[in-house]
Amino acid sequence: MTTHRPRPCAPAARGFTLIELMVVVAIVGILASIAYPSYTENVRTSRRTDAKTALLDFATRQERFFTMQNRYSASPDTLGYARLPVEVQSSGQAFYQLAVRQDTPTTYVATATPINAQQGDACGSYTIDHLGAQGNEGNTRASAQCW
Repeated sequence: MTTHRPRPCAPAARGFTLIELMVVVAIVGILASIAYPSYTENVRTSRRTDAKTALLDFATRQERFFTMQNRYSASPDTLGYARLPVEVQSSGQAFYQLAVRQDTPTTYVATATPINAQQGDACGSYTIDHLGAQGNEGNTRASAQCW
């Protein structure tokens, strides 16, 4: 008589169930919905820094010209610009446009206006004048938070 030996059980199937996979997808979706707006706000903030830097550079060039000529320049080439308005670029794309309004030879207001993907930014347009007063136009956030 032969004895019957039980066969070892087949190993359990390995892998993920559909429910486990869907839970992981849902968690990744939730994390992405939280992280993406934060990321885009950080990118906008860095572009704002580029606009402020361009305005301060323009003001510095105007002040240098004023110390030698006792007036502000109305000509962009005397300040080292090919033309005005100037596009303020970040990573090869323009996000602000720098323009100047000069009412008298001893006054000016320079404005960096958001364009392209930066349009609709909460800080709006950045301004600086001949007195060094910094401000914002069309902003929904306090100027102190933007500058």
